[in-house]
Amino acid sequence: MQFNSVTKKLPKHLHKFIVQQPYDDYTAQNQAVWRYVMRLNISVLTKIAHKSYLKGLKKTGINQEKIPKMEGMNRILKDIGWAAVAVDGFIPPNAFMEFQAYNVLVISSDIRTIDHINYTPAPDIIHEAAGHAPIIANPEYSEYLRRLGEIGCKAISSPKDDELYEAIRLLSILKENPNSTKLSIAEATNAVYKLQNEMVGLSEMAKIRNLHWWTVEYGLIGTLENPKLYGAGLLSSIEESQLCLKKEVKKIPYSIEAAEVNFDITTTQPQLFVIPNFASLSFVLEKFANTMAIRTGGLEGINKLIASKKLGTIELSTGIQISGIFNSVLDANNKPIYFQTKSPTALSFQGTELIGHGTEHHPGGYGSTLGKLEGINIAIEDMSPKDLEVYGIIEGKTTRLNFEGGIIVEGEIITGKRDLQGKIILISFKNCRVTYNENVLFDPSWGVYDMAIGKEICSAFAGPADSNSFEAIYTISETKTAKIAYTDTEKHLHQLYETVKNHRVNNLSNFDILADVVEDVKSNYPTEWLILLELYELVYDKDLSLMKEIHEQLLKLKHNKQFTTLINDGLDLINKK
Repeated sequence: MQFNSVTKKLPKHLHKFIVQQPYDDYTAQNQAVWRYVMRLNISVLTKIAHKSYLKGLKKTGINQEKIPKMEGMNRILKDIGWAAVAVDGFIPPNAFMEFQAYNVLVISSDIRTIDHINYTPAPDIIHEAAGHAPIIANPEYSEYLRRLGEIGCKAISSPKDDELYEAIRLLSILKENPNSTKLSIAEATNAVYKLQNEMVGLSEMAKIRNLHWWTVEYGLIGTLENPKLYGAGLLSSIEESQLCLKKEVKKIPYSIEAAEVNFDITTTQPQLFVIPNFASLSFVLEKFANTMAIRTGGLEGINKLIASKKLGTIELSTGIQISGIFNSVLDANNKPIYFQTKSPTALSFQGTELIGHGTEHHPGGYGSTLGKLEGINIAIEDMSPKDLEVYGIIEGKTTRLNFEGGIIVEGEIITGKRDLQGKIILISFKNCRVTYNENVLFDPSWGVYDMAIGKEICSAFAGPADSNSFEAIYTISETKTAKIAYTDTEKHLHQLYETVKNHRVNNLSNFDILADVVEDVKSNYPTEWLILLELYELVYDKDLSLMKEIHEQLLKLKHNKQFTTLINDGLDLINKK
């Protein structure tokens, strides 16, 4: 991809999710779907969307006539400090949030099929580009979105979250692909429901995902009695944009309690949350962030990381950070006294890896003690050089350190590392043994023992402290979006759409050719309603005979409840024009 001033700031580990927008693969029918949805949405949203939306459409350069090209969007988005990249469907939640933290929208390069023109469970370019992009032109909302990404990418997930992500990704891909079998869709749907029912307690990521859903995707703004739309899911769905304001959909004042409310992507939402203004979004987000391990740390924080079974980081009170997959922690009086990782581990300070303490130095895991020395009020990190000498913590000396909680460290001190203020953050021993009761936590034969200094865990979060420490931070799903295989009959239909589009774009008036298209559609595609609307618009008040023929065919199709509203809305658009 071509990087601009915004996307060039993305860390390398996110690059693997970026794909080339397959613009040439969009069929003329895809373009017609975009045009229909955008024109109808703008017509409806003029009255019910927040004023920032329509202003944002102009600022972000999104054209209702054709699917936007990513390069064109980026040229305009960078003026408001944002950018967009194409991705393959759903990506891991933490990765999605991290893109957002860098002011980058991830846009699924696919577009919904005509069968899902009202609503699609899969992310698509209508939802992402037409739903998300315009509203970020509002500075207050834009900052909330960035901050949500910044906090959300550090949220700790559970193994069940990962399973659910993969199951939802598969279901969305299958549902949107017309080549999928009913059986495969049914099996994938059941798998999602099964996992949702098995979820016991919500992880941080599950909660932040709920907040994201009820604001960024399905948020309302204003009063409970007269709210406006600002959530991308509502702004990009013909069906939900019109249904959401009805009394049947419960309206609830937005608060931190929304984090506990789960959602179902396969259906319309039974309730929605209303904010009084965009400033309230950041207020609730900060309130929620105060409950997260990144701010609370402690025993609960490291236990969340252990339960996640994924790469995470703890930060000690000295600022030293340990990144790896944590597998155990010892505690006394509900305070952690020793922790252990089981994977390649890196030590960092304030987000930068310590020299000589990358994963190549700690390839099999890392463990260290925590807390104060027994019977001594002052913590090692707060000791002056004289204090350290008094307690035998000096280079070249063999010492025995008895920690509160029962951890004993015995060995010869080689060296130490200090921060810029002179506080000691790491002590290295040789011939060292670390024990807890009868258990050996570190044996002299294992090599040098590097003891991180810190009386407590002040923070715990998902991902590494320094992204350069690890090659694989996120895993790309093995479930790929399948390219739709079109039959010859479908390809011919797309060619008919292309003919209609060329007449409109080039302002042609060859009614004989259009009449042939009408006959072809009536004979071979009796349920193809959208191309008839496109044709009707072209001949409106120009060829009354052909206009009447198309209108009669549309009236016949309206008897099918599946098409009634779609055709009525399309005719209204043409009549207004």
